This record gives sequence, C-alpha cells and structure tokens, in this order.
Amino acid sequence: MTTSRTTQGARARARIEVTAAIKDEARRQLAAEGAAKLSLRAVARELGMVSSALYRYFPSRDDLLTALIIDAYDSLGERAETAHRAAADADPVRRWTAVCEAVRGWALTHPHEYALIYGSPVPGYSAPDTTVAAAARVGQVLLGIVRDARRDDGLTEPPLPDDLRPEGERIGADLAPDLPPAVTVALVAAWAQLYGLVGFELFGQFNRLVEDREPFFRHAAERLARGVGLR
Repeated sequence: MTTSRTTQGARARARIEVTAAIKDEARRQLAAEGAAKLSLRAVARELGMVSSALYRYFPSRDDLLTALIIDAYDSLGERAETAHRAAADADPVRRWTAVCEAVRGWALTHPHEYALIYGSPVPGYSAPDTTVAAAARVGQVLLGIVRDARRDDGLTEPPLPDDLRPEGERIGADLAPDLPPAVTVALVAAWAQLYGLVGFELFGQFNRLVEDREPFFRHAAERLARGVGLR
C-alpha cells in the first residue's frame, strides 16, 4: 500500500512539473511569436517531447491557451487583491488607486500575458466559461471597494442620463443588484478605461506624448475613482 501511494505521489509530482514546463515554454513562444502562432508541436519539439505525449497534458492548442489565460487572470487578480489588502486602512479613493496601480505594475512586468488576455483576439479561439471566474477577480476587488464605500457613506451617486437608465438597470441587475444603476454604469466605464490606460502605455500609444507616466496614471486612476462616486 505504501509503495503504491509513493508511486502515485511521484507520478502526480511529475505531471505537475511537466505541465509547468509546457506552460513555461508556451509563454516563451507567446513572447517570441504571439498567441496566434502558438503551436503544440513547436512546444513539444522545444521540450524534447513527442507531440503525442504533450497531447496527454493538453489535448489541443485551445486547451493550452485556456490554461495560460486562466493563469494570467489569476496572477493579475492576486496582484490586485494583495494591493487591496495592503491599503485596507486607506480611504476608498486610495484603495481604488492602489488596485489600479497594481494592475498597471503587473501589466508592465508581464506584457505578453497582458496582451494575451486584453490584446487582440486570437484567431479561431473562443474563451470558455472556465475563464470567467479568474477574469472577474480584479473587477470583484473594485466592486468591493465601491460597496464598502457605500456602506460607510463614502459614495456619491454619479449622474445617469434618462436614456441610459434602462441599460443601467439591466447592467445593475446582472452585476450588482445592491448598487444604484448609476454607480454600476460608472463602474463598468471605469473598468474599461482602466484597461484602456494600461493598454495605451503598454502598446506604445503614449510614446512621444506622455513621458512621466506613473503620476499621470495615478491621477487618471483617481479621476476614475471619483467618477464612480468614491470620496
């Protein structure tokens, strides 16, 4: 019995190590060639594996992409959650800004992984529902800051045009039924603008335009916080 358990444990560890090696090589290919050119055969070749062996770990390119996407979202989410915990005693605007700065910092140190999850869609690939929970982690942190602020009377409801109210109510019912529609609309807009700011910096749109980018980003993130209604 002990021998059997030891063997099973060794096999499980070996599978974890091989899976990690496959992902690491796939990330190197993403950096060199981009997600559209990711190839299981190329990954197997670089690792000295036959393709049939790699397929036992990832049956298709899409399965490998999905694993990489979930890992990237989880890594980004963990960075945001850590920043939020570190700023737990700060006011809502500072907590929001700390999370936004964490998102930017992660993107600058993981540009190819950021491009995988927020860059151009990969031709022929459609992300499955298994990516949703990981993708929502940053949004859940920001949503939590807004909820805490409302509970502590630190939230001012932003204006909402009458013609947008029905859509705001629909978004709110899906995203955060406990918050006013005006807040959820502003929150979705701020979430999109956050990734727009990061993407502009990461992909070169700020070149020859914004030079001192850290204070620029911090100021923009604070404006997003106030646009949501945080005080």
